Amino acid sequence: MKYSKIKTGAINGYSVEEIIVEIDVNSRTTLRSFKIVGMPNTSILESEKRVLSALRNSEFDLPNGSVVANLSPSSLKKEGTHFDLPIAVALLEASKQIKKLEPDFFFFGELGLDGEVRPIIGIALYLMAIKEKNENAKFIIPYGNVSESFFIDSSNVYAIKNIKDIQKISNGERGIFNPEKIEIFEHKHDIDFSEIKGQNFAKRAVEIAASGFHNILLRGSPGSGKTMIAKRIPTILPDMTKEEIIESTKIYSIAGFINKVIRKRPFRSPHHTASSASIIGGGSSPKPGEISLAHNGVLFMDEFPEYKSDVIEALRQPLEDGEVTITRSKSVANYPAKFMLVSSQNPCPCGYYGDKEKECTCNINQILNYNKKISGPILDRIDLRLEMPRVKIDELLSKEVGESSESIKSRILKTSEIQIKRQGKLNGKLNNKEIKLYTSLDLKTESFLKNAALNFKMTARSVNRILKVSRTIADSFESKNIEISHISEALNYRGKEIIQ
Repeated sequence: MKYSKIKTGAINGYSVEEIIVEIDVNSRTTLRSFKIVGMPNTSILESEKRVLSALRNSEFDLPNGSVVANLSPSSLKKEGTHFDLPIAVALLEASKQIKKLEPDFFFFGELGLDGEVRPIIGIALYLMAIKEKNENAKFIIPYGNVSESFFIDSSNVYAIKNIKDIQKISNGERGIFNPEKIEIFEHKHDIDFSEIKGQNFAKRAVEIAASGFHNILLRGSPGSGKTMIAKRIPTILPDMTKEEIIESTKIYSIAGFINKVIRKRPFRSPHHTASSASIIGGGSSPKPGEISLAHNGVLFMDEFPEYKSDVIEALRQPLEDGEVTITRSKSVANYPAKFMLVSSQNPCPCGYYGDKEKECTCNINQILNYNKKISGPILDRIDLRLEMPRVKIDELLSKEVGESSESIKSRILKTSEIQIKRQGKLNGKLNNKEIKLYTSLDLKTESFLKNAALNFKMTARSVNRILKVSRTIADSFESKNIEISHISEALNYRGKEIIQ
């Protein structure tokens, strides 16, 4: 009996399913054939040619007779070129050309026709998801994916360049294949808040937003500094924790980024012509979209009203739940999407409605239709909304250097640490039950908020947003209780709603 089975994995949304690759070689028949079963897609069916060419060009013997490769469980649809290596290794084991490897090994890699083991997408997710389920797991991966293995003990990882290396590993040559560790934490930025002139009100609002991971909308005429401020928000956000680095790296890995370890908080800025699938995620085989790539970081949507209506409205559920569900006829994928939405817009199509120095050329219908592109439910999910005036020429030409990102970040770290210590998460991520628990008000402050809600016709969601921002403002002053002054400041950051 010429039979072998080894392990690999298949990505199912944001999780990994263990796959058993079985090989049966029937040398009793003179008819040479190679059949792959178990719901493989086209890329796996093509493995036959790659595997056989790689083995032949690496001076291994090709088995006589018929070969059947089964990918179990057969009920799960499988795709990806990473099945090349496990099929080849199982074939070598079944034909007794290498010694049988330990059962805890998992194999991943695409084969070149010359036997080269090439990098694949998703390796970070494979390694970390399998290790969570099986602490004894060991991995043989392409050398080209080595950076994505730095979260796993190097003694459990073997990085190979050629199919011939499998023979060396089976003979006990292990240490030479263990990847070296490198330092993955770096936090340098090329831009800084000190470069922004004026806009002190906006800087304060952005500091509050960053302290509590709140969504924010910057509204102002062209040249008021909206984009400059937005791009510098990652420079003041708290550094990523190891858990956040792992989370984000896994998302980028399955999205097709090879060897991209996410050390800094992501900053994604998709163009306004982007489709709903590219923003939310999707495709015939679901992949993460921009909102998931921005997980633990910033999603910057410049010229917000210029995005397609279906794209803007599709943000509702992810903004509320912090995850996105993509449903296809044959699969359902859930991806994390806890991002800080930073959006900007002009006040009108020409950009100068309300500007004190340049006259607006839009009529009233154009202005109303432009602003209606951002619906009430979406505005309800944005915690802070600012009106940014044009920067005065004296401020613009001033040689005075503004406050640095490092200085602002030090305050934000202090504020965020208070929140983590109290509730285990930032205020912007509190759910409705947690809002009630951590934002209790005295009678006088509660009365003030009730009057404000009635006067400004605020929705229940808007009130909750005000409470969350007020809690962050209170934390920035190291105040245990939310006071009227904190609510008053939070109301100042809901400008558009109050104007209405």
